[in-house]
Formats: sequence, structure tokens, C-alpha cells
Amino acid sequence: MTAFPWAAFGTGLLYSALAALAIMLLTFLVALAKGVHRIVDVAWGLGFTAIALVTFASSDGHGDGTRRLLATVLTAVWGLRLAVHIGVRRCGHGEDARYERLLARAPGNRHLYALRAVYLLQAALIWLVSLPVQAAQYADGPLGPGAAAGAALWLFGLTFEAVGDSQLARFRADPRNRGRIMDQGLWRWTRHPNYFGDCCVWWGLYLLSSESWQPALISLLSPLLMTYLLTQGSGMALLERHMADRPGFAAYAARTSPFLPRRPPDP
Repeated sequence: MTAFPWAAFGTGLLYSALAALAIMLLTFLVALAKGVHRIVDVAWGLGFTAIALVTFASSDGHGDGTRRLLATVLTAVWGLRLAVHIGVRRCGHGEDARYERLLARAPGNRHLYALRAVYLLQAALIWLVSLPVQAAQYADGPLGPGAAAGAALWLFGLTFEAVGDSQLARFRADPRNRGRIMDQGLWRWTRHPNYFGDCCVWWGLYLLSSESWQPALISLLSPLLMTYLLTQGSGMALLERHMADRPGFAAYAARTSPFLPRRPPDP
């Protein structure tokens, strides 16, 4: 096994940072033109896809070809699915309430504050969370059991997330469910199947990249950070504060696991 190419990896980190920054700055300009900042949620998945493609191109001549291709494809599939799902769900709606509350606290120009507090912050987070994808492009040696386990965990997570999103979309599309709490399908097992699936995706990508100690050490921050964001940051914690006063939510929360899937109680 050859030594890890630190110099080439460092150059790749720079290209990835520029890719994430470019995606977010372009999204910011589109948001200004449309007058809504909610489209930044669509750019989240696109940013990861861009980084996967940029690092795949910039790492040519390094790493294991199969691992490089697999990491790129898995990341792009996840990122594009998420971008399309959010884009379809938000189409035709006004500003997201989260961004309305954030911008209401802006000390000065609202749009410049959004650029700092939303777009540049998300560019940095995308760059950090995507470390396993970047490291996988330079990891030497053939795929082993860890990579197989990572791909399986990625597939499980993507399926869990996509099924949960689909079930919620069908529930919301039925006028009879207006004002009700979604507590069917995977949503009986966990209050956040989409966030749990996301978490599995990134731990899977971490395993794919970490069959040697250098990529494993470089990448560990990524799944830890994503798990924190999903459970304590802008994910379930923020959503549950918003849902706390909804009729029926307290009873739903009392009987349903907050994150890790758990067998629902018998009716």
C-alpha cells in the first residue's frame, strides 16, 4: 500500500471548498432574484454532488478507481435525490418560516446577513461533512469488508429516507389529513425517518472511505458533525420546537422513538 498523497489531497480540499462556495454564491444570487432564501435547501444536496464530481476529477491518478467511482456515484445519487425532493416539495411556496425568523434578527442588511449566516455557513458545512467523499478519492488499496458494509449502510439509509419522504408526501397530499400528525408507516417507528436515513448514509460513506487509518482519521468529523446537525442542530431539534404546540404532537412524541427506529407499541 502506497503512502497517502497528502499534497494532492490538500489541493483537492481547496478545489472542493471552491466548488461549495461557488454553488452557494450562485444560489444566493438566484435567491435575491426570486426574493426567497428557501431555495438554499435545494442547494444543500447539489453542493455535495458538486464536491463529489470535482474531487473525482481532481484525484485522477490517485487512489483505487473502484472506490473513487463508488464514492462519487453514491454521493451524487443521494444529493440529487434530496435536491429534487426538496425542490418539488417547496415549489410554489413562499419564504420558509425558519428563514423569516432568522432574517427578522438581522443586524443591518437582511440579504448580507443571510449570505453570512446561511449561505457561507452552509458552504463550510458541506465542505466539512463531505470529507469522507474527498478522502475516498485518494484511499489506496482494493475494496474490502468495510467498504461493502459502508455501501450496504448507505443503501439502507437512502431507502429509509426516501420511503419516509414518500410516505409523508402522500399523507400531506390528502386533504383529510390537514392539521393531523403523520404517524403512519416508518413514522410509527421514528419521528424522523428522513433524518435517521441521512445519518446512515453518511456513516456508510465514512466506512467506504476508512479502510486505511489516514482516511479514517481525516473523515471521522463528518459523520459526527452530520449526526449532531440532524439531532441537535437545524434538524429534528428545531423541527420539534416548531411542532411542539401542534394538537396531537405530545401524544405522538410520547409513543414514538425520537430518532433510532423502535418497534411501535401495540394499538
